[in-house]
Amino acid sequence: MNRCAWVNLKNPRYIAYHDEEWGVPEHCDQKLFELLVLEGFQAGLSWECVLNKREAFREAYDRFEVEKVSQYGEEKCQELLSNPGLIRNRRKVQASVTNGKIFREIQEEYGSFDAYIWGFTGGKVVAEEYTLRTTSPLSDEISKDLKRRGMKFVGSTIIYSYLQAIGILNAHGKECDCCPKAGN
Repeated sequence: MNRCAWVNLKNPRYIAYHDEEWGVPEHCDQKLFELLVLEGFQAGLSWECVLNKREAFREAYDRFEVEKVSQYGEEKCQELLSNPGLIRNRRKVQASVTNGKIFREIQEEYGSFDAYIWGFTGGKVVAEEYTLRTTSPLSDEISKDLKRRGMKFVGSTIIYSYLQAIGILNAHGKECDCCPKAGN
């Protein structure tokens, strides 16, 4: 199979992520929250680094149950910061809790986070090759709204990556068999 040029073919996790998740429309709120948190932890690092720690994050973050994460207190945050399997950054840990609270507020307002995030494109997938940019008017708009609501680590570049991860942007390259231009 031909894959996007960014995939590390020596990393089975990365290959599976590319082939089975990246660019596939996601509508489960728990999974949407997981990817939002992980994208925030990616800031300043590589996605591969985060992906390699994903199982440790799932375990430490209660499988990303937003109700639980949004209620983490200082003791739980200290536990996360002392976990060697995670990215130990205080600001990112605090942001994950704050963002969980705001995620829940959005769920209450829209009925689900899925309805909120997919509402920006009317439920449609946007096909755009990954080499074009790292932000877009769409990621700018969503980032601005999430920041207005109080979320952290949701700049336009992070949100652009998030939109690719959750399939709102199908950004497979021309070289990839998953590329929408190739009829997939």
